[in-house]
Amino acid sequence: MGRVTVYDVARALPGIEELRDHCQGLAMLDAVLSPEWDGRYFSFAKDVASMRDGQGDEYTIVFSAAGAYVEGFAHEAPMSPWARLDDPEVWPGVLDDVPDVFLPCVSTAEDGYAPAVTACLWRELHDSAWRTGTIAFPTWGDGDPDGAGHLFGLLVDRSAEAYAAWASDYYETEVDVDAVRHVLGLRPLTREVVAALNPDAALADLAEDIAEIGYPSLRDVVDRLEA
Repeated sequence: MGRVTVYDVARALPGIEELRDHCQGLAMLDAVLSPEWDGRYFSFAKDVASMRDGQGDEYTIVFSAAGAYVEGFAHEAPMSPWARLDDPEVWPGVLDDVPDVFLPCVSTAEDGYAPAVTACLWRELHDSAWRTGTIAFPTWGDGDPDGAGHLFGLLVDRSAEAYAAWASDYYETEVDVDAVRHVLGLRPLTREVVAALNPDAALADLAEDIAEIGYPSLRDVVDRLEA
């Protein structure tokens, strides 16, 4: 893949509800593969999806009654304040056009440091597409100017194959594609699916994670069918 920016991500993301479902699936997969929370890459709790790569790159997605707001930070990207110590501010245009309804979600400076943001996009409920600020991207540096390709790669390619390939490398173990497809489809977890993903994990031990993520149980599915 060539140079990727938040503009490309905005065109590739699905609608709000589909994105939310996918984020819950990613968080559930990581909960199974990494029983210890500190070792997880993806998480979901209280209508907030997040990614932390352990190296300083991260994103946060806030789902609300207004829609969805996304912030990402790639600490080595050319647009990172950390990469521009002579001008350590958020890159012009990244946050300038955020609608008022999402301003409470916008990261702010802490202890004199610029907000940790290199990419931002949002979608209100009435929007027909994801929106971004108007940005003049830098032409220097290697890779993506705002880190969007790295940050949001598994939100753009939402296939089971993409996650399984990534997770096999990240967790250093073979990851079952069919089990991944089951979870990304938000189908109720079974002992067999959990074991296929992680033989050392037990379905009973995932109850707290299932509740926090809001991952559907068999009872949830039955209730929706009966509604």
